[in-house]
Amino acid sequence: MKTNSCFRDFLKYSSLNIAGMLGLSCYILADTFFVSKALGANGLTALNLAIPVYSFIHGSGLMIGMGGATKFSISRSQGKDERVNQIFSTAVFLTALLAGIFFLMGIFAAGPLIRLLGADDTVYEMGKTYLRVLLLFAPLFMTNNLLLCFIRNDKAPQLSMLAMITGSLSNVVLDYVFMFPLEMGIFGAAFATGLAPVISIFILSPFLLKKKNHFHLQKCRIHLQEIFGILSCGVPSLITEVSSGIVIIVFNIIILRLAGNIGVAAYGVIANISLVVIAVYTGIAQGIQPILSSNYGAGNKKNIRSIFRYAVITVLLLSACIYLCIFLGADPIAAVFNSEGNSTLQSIAAFGMKIYFTGCVFAGINIILSVYFTSTDRPKPAHLISILRGFLVIIPMAFFLSAVGGITGVWAAFPAAELLVCGVGILLFLKKE
Repeated sequence: MKTNSCFRDFLKYSSLNIAGMLGLSCYILADTFFVSKALGANGLTALNLAIPVYSFIHGSGLMIGMGGATKFSISRSQGKDERVNQIFSTAVFLTALLAGIFFLMGIFAAGPLIRLLGADDTVYEMGKTYLRVLLLFAPLFMTNNLLLCFIRNDKAPQLSMLAMITGSLSNVVLDYVFMFPLEMGIFGAAFATGLAPVISIFILSPFLLKKKNHFHLQKCRIHLQEIFGILSCGVPSLITEVSSGIVIIVFNIIILRLAGNIGVAAYGVIANISLVVIAVYTGIAQGIQPILSSNYGAGNKKNIRSIFRYAVITVLLLSACIYLCIFLGADPIAAVFNSEGNSTLQSIAAFGMKIYFTGCVFAGINIILSVYFTSTDRPKPAHLISILRGFLVIIPMAFFLSAVGGITGVWAAFPAAELLVCGVGILLFLKKE
């Protein structure tokens, strides 16, 4: 593969996946907008308390999908076609297992779980309803992620993008229909979100039914080695997504103490915009994964370095544009989600955005580094980066800075943590090079 061809592949895969992931992130952003219009600050609070569970569902699907698809792509580039169906079948088994657990939680544990996440009597019923529907639709969310990852690695990134965007646009339309003309409340928002992966899977199904795919479900023994291989490559994707949910949970606990439900509602605006920003970086990362894995399998080290360089430059440029838009537009962005015109919510959200999103560039580089290591079959440094940014740094940073600086310290915790992890990631990269 020549360098110019390598650059074309980078543009093709990354642009398609950025578009697709932006569409996918609209699942929750559309809910945030319509819930804020229909149900006000209490609806936003209930939604923000339930959203972390979506991160766990989405992250679990990506863990299996990205891990399995990475193994699939490497095996195909090495000519090991006999392993491909084994990998896909194992990934389907893992998806069914984890999705079943989420489904049972939706039936039996939605109420206790939303209480555990901090819901008081004011928002309990709305939060429980939204959370239960999300959990019951977990099998479809996870199946959709699995198919998107495998089909993208099977040289059909356009179809993956089309499915993601179509599903997301349908969510926006259904959100409006269910919440306003039909007046279904927060159940309508959750139900619209749950139907989006159904539509996405429908878009993907002809690729499978017409047997254009090079992976197939077959009856085979499930080997622990295959399971560990898929999970090992996919854990960084899980932690990248789950870390968003964990950060939201920790921040909710701290902000409830500092600023009550209004503070959580304001953070809900920031958290949901953050999901969109992270989706941009995840789109770049998912875009480079197939071509990094293919080049790694073929032993093309020069192309691997070029692809990584393109990704980092893209992150730097996009981060500058993103922060400029947020810094200049913080007030109007907050106002979009502040239907009641609450001045406290407006000031907390607008001020918080300007501090919180200084960390977006470091988060982007961390995500790229994590996928780079995973795609080149070096999961250990990817695991370290993901665990540091998901658990070990951000949580103590949030408690420490909030104790020192109050609500301002909460907003500063995200950029401070991502900066520290970015330094570790760069050292790991230089060491491997």
